[in-house]
Amino acid sequence: MSSIAVYPGSFDPITLGHLDVARRAAGIFDELHILVVHNPAKSPLFSSEERVELIRASLGELGIHSGAKLSVDTLDSGLLVNYCKMVSASTIIKGFRNSSDLDYELPMAQVNKDLAAVETIFMASAPEHGLVSSSLVKQVAELDGDVSKYVSRAVARALASSSANRKG
Repeated sequence: MSSIAVYPGSFDPITLGHLDVARRAAGIFDELHILVVHNPAKSPLFSSEERVELIRASLGELGIHSGAKLSVDTLDSGLLVNYCKMVSASTIIKGFRNSSDLDYELPMAQVNKDLAAVETIFMASAPEHGLVSSSLVKQVAELDGDVSKYVSRAVARALASSSANRKG
């Protein structure tokens, strides 16, 4: 029996920390679905389709190729556990940077288990990525700061273009 996991997030934009979690999870599971999900509490900078393309480009830059073992998809509405059922995933992967992330994620993990018996595995971020969030990256980029330590080249270019378009 194969092990299938879903790694959900808004990924707006995907950071090197997210990509590190994806790489590590892909090494553990037979199949990993990176899933761009809609968060009604956030106003995304990039569309779902743009985020999927940025994830694919970023994975390629790092030599992590999507295919049968690794896929990128979107979930713009509905429950995450329904997507998990659809792809026969028994595990959700969540990266965390600190205890605040865990405080936010633990109730959702319990509800997902209650709704569909899907387990959540928490993966600590690598120390070099532990303080970086997508929100912080967007803020630095908006102020014309260098985000190259935090995101792939594809994401850095997209952020620079987005910033130029907002100012232009």
